[in-house]
Amino acid sequence: MDRNTIIGLLLIVGMLLGYQFLMPEEKPQPQKPQQMGVPKKNVSTAATLDTAALGSFSSAAKGTSQEVVLENKDVRVTFSTQGGRIKEVLLKNYKTYDQKPLYLFDEKGSRLGLELPNGSGKVDASQLFFTTTDQSQVVAENGSGTVAFTLQLASGQTIEQRYTLPGKGFTLGYDLNAKNFGGNARLFWSHTIDRTEKDVNKLRNESTINYLTTDESFDHLSQNSSGTEEQTLEEPVKWLSFKQMYFVSGLVGEGTNLSGVKLKSTAFPDNNEENLKTLEAEVQLPAADLAAGKGKFKLYFGPNDYQLTTQVAPDFNENVYLGYAFLKPVNRYVFVPLFNLLGGFISNYGVLIFVLVFIIKLILTPLTYKSYISMAKMRVLQPELAALKEKIGDDDAQKMQQEQMKLYQQVGVNPLSGCVPQLLTLPILMSVFFLFPNLIELRQQPFLWTNDLSSYDDLIKFGFSLPILGNHISLFTVMMTGSSILFAYYNNQTTVSTPGPVDYRTLGYIMPLVFFFIMNSFPAGLAWYYLVSNLITIGQQQLIKRFVDEDKIKAILEENRRKISSGEKKKSKFSEMLEKQLKAAEEAKKQAEAQANKKKK
Repeated sequence: MDRNTIIGLLLIVGMLLGYQFLMPEEKPQPQKPQQMGVPKKNVSTAATLDTAALGSFSSAAKGTSQEVVLENKDVRVTFSTQGGRIKEVLLKNYKTYDQKPLYLFDEKGSRLGLELPNGSGKVDASQLFFTTTDQSQVVAENGSGTVAFTLQLASGQTIEQRYTLPGKGFTLGYDLNAKNFGGNARLFWSHTIDRTEKDVNKLRNESTINYLTTDESFDHLSQNSSGTEEQTLEEPVKWLSFKQMYFVSGLVGEGTNLSGVKLKSTAFPDNNEENLKTLEAEVQLPAADLAAGKGKFKLYFGPNDYQLTTQVAPDFNENVYLGYAFLKPVNRYVFVPLFNLLGGFISNYGVLIFVLVFIIKLILTPLTYKSYISMAKMRVLQPELAALKEKIGDDDAQKMQQEQMKLYQQVGVNPLSGCVPQLLTLPILMSVFFLFPNLIELRQQPFLWTNDLSSYDDLIKFGFSLPILGNHISLFTVMMTGSSILFAYYNNQTTVSTPGPVDYRTLGYIMPLVFFFIMNSFPAGLAWYYLVSNLITIGQQQLIKRFVDEDKIKAILEENRRKISSGEKKKSKFSEMLEKQLKAAEEAKKQAEAQANKKKK
């Protein structure tokens, strides 16, 4: 069992080493909240734009910029009549890592604009002033807020941008109608990722543009932490999103798919911890679709929560990374539902993780028991294995292996039967490794000495940075490492040493130290999960030990030996396989000896 378990752990280490690291900061103060759902207007300074090159749009280039606010219990969206555009989006129930208001969209670093055809050229709608009307009466009736920005030109061209905010949630309806235009419009979106989280490196690395094509293929730009990447999509997409660490902004095509999409990601220098990346997207809007009422879209500005994103659009929950394809079912159908179920009545997420581990370990108890019984059988056979080793010596490893296989065949023992249960639990171990760093539920949740289970705890800080380790030591990771060494100790007391150049039990003490350096900058919640898992497993083994009588196991093996040798008991498939392998090995050895003797003659 040790060998396969260690191989599994080594695979996890390989994945951990390939995993990228990341981090967060601040925003302007929010304005005083308005009444929920009702558009409110604030008159700002008047503006006059250069009208020389605007052509038929020149009449709309003069006006007074006004602000209109739509607000529900979750989000506050501020619009401007200049451009009929979104100015800022405030998530009311979330804060940045340093407890500042969290703006997922603001005009300092974000822009969602419209470019309209203007003869042989284009005009930026943010240069134009739209008119709007207060529709508070409609709001009072249906519990949602709607605001429409209209532009009507003397040439007969009309544009309307209508935004609808439900009474709750983070989704904003966006309807765009344009008539009597001879060319296609363009929707462009840019967003600068500012520091919102503690782990700057992780935030930078995980910020990217995701999209779903019309053939249901999910893809994204690479998550490079440096440089620029551009991509033009030949196939239309159903939606695209600017995904950060725990938050996401998305554009979904409702009336039609998004076509002519161009994407771009540009990273700021690593020494810039305020602005991390700029994400940009461009979408072509056919004039015929806008005139036919097909310019219907949905905007999402909110947490990257699996349950919430599931409701936005098909596969929009792919923005929440659940690990490799073979691990996703474990997270999707086991951990995410359990997290939500337990979160309904456990408010402390440290306690919730403890209960979660207890439930998982309870379900896996039969596998733990089976693995322990297999190890007990190997311990019972240890005296015979030791006698074989003394008889054969260390010079003939092949002979020793053959004799071992014969012994296993004689008593009907499958040495792999203890490994299989452990390997079956491996997906659980790996799944939480990918899930916990992406669970917004853990964000800024305090437990014991940490105030954020979604990030590392840095109770012990240095005044300098060390390679791999960083500038801190996570106390949760130290405790996890201690529990892993303790688990290795107890495991080695019940595990038989296997012949060969390496005693794999020794790796049980080395691996926790490797994990310490890797896990030091991972979420405290993940280290806490592994700590609790180790302690409960040790407790399980000690409890099972009380109910296992190795004398009875020895008697059963002796009875198996008697029945198999007398033919009373049918050989297992594993024993038959061993027998074939042994015969093949003996035949190969005879042939080799015959070849050697032939050469001597």
